[in-house]
Amino acid sequence: MRHLILSLGLTLWASTGTAFDVEDQAVFGDPEASSTLRILSTADISFFTPMILSYLEANPNVAVDYTVASSTDVMAALYEEQHSFDLAISSAMDLQTKLANDGLARVHSTNQTARLPDWAVWNDMVFAFTQEPAAFVISNKAFEGLDLPEDRQDLITTLRQNPEIFESRVGTYDIRQSGAGYLFATQDARASDTYWRLTEVMGALDPKLYCCTSNMIDAVVSGELAIAYNVLASYAEKRADSDAFTIILPSDFSIVMLRTMLIPTTSANPDLAGTFLDFVLGQTFPKGTSPLLQSEMLAEANENSLHRIALGPGLLVYLDQFKNKSFIREWESAILQE
Repeated sequence: MRHLILSLGLTLWASTGTAFDVEDQAVFGDPEASSTLRILSTADISFFTPMILSYLEANPNVAVDYTVASSTDVMAALYEEQHSFDLAISSAMDLQTKLANDGLARVHSTNQTARLPDWAVWNDMVFAFTQEPAAFVISNKAFEGLDLPEDRQDLITTLRQNPEIFESRVGTYDIRQSGAGYLFATQDARASDTYWRLTEVMGALDPKLYCCTSNMIDAVVSGELAIAYNVLASYAEKRADSDAFTIILPSDFSIVMLRTMLIPTTSANPDLAGTFLDFVLGQTFPKGTSPLLQSEMLAEANENSLHRIALGPGLLVYLDQFKNKSFIREWESAILQE
């Protein structure tokens, strides 16, 4: 069969009148296919291409239209703007849970989903298919002569003692823009008060703020950053230029995010979406980690240091409007020091 991979980009998408920002878009499969599966995802196209092509081999009469957006834009597209996508894939577990909790996700129950472990499914609507730890990614060149930080306290000490190295060269998520960044920050704060001390230390060094993991890794590789905090280890591990940096899972605790899928109620092809969802789950389990974004570091990590984020209503706590504003205000005070 023919596999067409067409990058469409922002300009073409903007002509459709959508209000949310699209980072990338590609169409896979036969352009004359009888059905098109429309996926809205936070994951880069390159990470999903092998899975999509494998799915199309088994489903030659289907095309896949894959759109990439930030986690907050995925939420806006589905929650506020009610766009018709057949499948939503996101690294922001809390936002996916809110979509389901507020009646914007379809129930999907099959023999495949029935075999899932409890941690990988919530209310037969939200399905996890990866376990991805957040890590420090540090520039090998910038850290020449320095001890590598093993945990957050080590990182605090290193930053305080070497301001000439780290001034304007520390990067982390802008949690006002990144849903995944906000999720990591709230989970960090829940786990330890060290997070706020570290945030204040980073804030004193004029840090750079990013929407996405890939951008932070690019900045470390280019030398713009000496260190990036709370980067998805799975993305860093897959880089061809990984000899430029070292990935460290902090030994005090490592937040582990579950990337999830759901079928929006606005889906025009929910049955087709279900076949792709089951296909991905079938490739993922029973191993427990997805071959798409499998983290070797996670497999080698000390289990006692892993802090897995649990699917469920507990994720909605920091989405409360008052708590959200209060948390971001405290974060801004710490990270945006004048």
